[in-house]
Amino acid sequence: MTRRALVVTHGGREEAVTATAEAVRELEHAGIEPVQAAFEPHDGAAPVDLTDVEMAIVLGGDGTILRAAEMTRETSIPLLGVNLGHVGFLAESERDDVSEAVRRMAAGDFEVEERGTLDVRALVPGEPDTLVTSWALNDATVDKSDRNRMVEVVVEVDGRPLSSFGCDGVVMSTSTGSTAYAFSAGGPVVWPDVDGMILVPVSAHALFARPLVVGPGSVLAVEVLARSTSTAVLTCDGRRRFPLPSGVRVEVRRSEVPVRLARLSRAPFTDRLVSKFSLPVEGWRGRNPGDVPRGVAP
Repeated sequence: MTRRALVVTHGGREEAVTATAEAVRELEHAGIEPVQAAFEPHDGAAPVDLTDVEMAIVLGGDGTILRAAEMTRETSIPLLGVNLGHVGFLAESERDDVSEAVRRMAAGDFEVEERGTLDVRALVPGEPDTLVTSWALNDATVDKSDRNRMVEVVVEVDGRPLSSFGCDGVVMSTSTGSTAYAFSAGGPVVWPDVDGMILVPVSAHALFARPLVVGPGSVLAVEVLARSTSTAVLTCDGRRRFPLPSGVRVEVRRSEVPVRLARLSRAPFTDRLVSKFSLPVEGWRGRNPGDVPRGVAP
């Protein structure tokens, strides 16, 4: 049986073209057939045949990895991200290491880290049909459609109302997504092994509009109130957008389907934060003098 690997690229830039050629060359050298798929910024891309695909090499930023996760949803294919973007929190390898990373993937020299996802649905209470059914690895957001007006919402946790307010939006994220939109909106950084969900109001006009962290069994809900002067839009992972009418209810809960990320090292998440955000750690001594975080000069 022919071994096959999916190669997802954010094409167009010379760097991406060169990195893709390197990855394809290493796969072919290992006797693996590359199945190439270009990054598509919007829905409607043609489906890719994933028969016998055993791994995915993703060349780009976090957006490209989110695209690859969408393409491989409901499969067990592990995703190896090679960062060609800016921060690249989901990526495991950098541009200079692409050949070695692909060789290790082809040899099975990697571990799989499962990241939790969200099940998302939007409905109008009292009406039989669900308006939207979707999912997210990073976050599901309810945002205002009119930039000049706030959207009026009420937030619910586990079937009980918590607070209502006008705002620019509400972010509901996984621990993985805590370093994405939720982070920009003022939410906490949550280690990816924390099995929970985060809710972060965006520019809320309220005395109590704090970020919340709830357990894996909780259900978060945001209702767009009928009095809202702005319509709203639901966005999942910044990719899938759905217009929402007034009176709609968006429910988010933990999904049973994870995304599987390939890991080439066991570097702790703390080191990833330091490296990605260039955090100042000079002067730290630790227990052992040699315990310098990866990417930080001693």
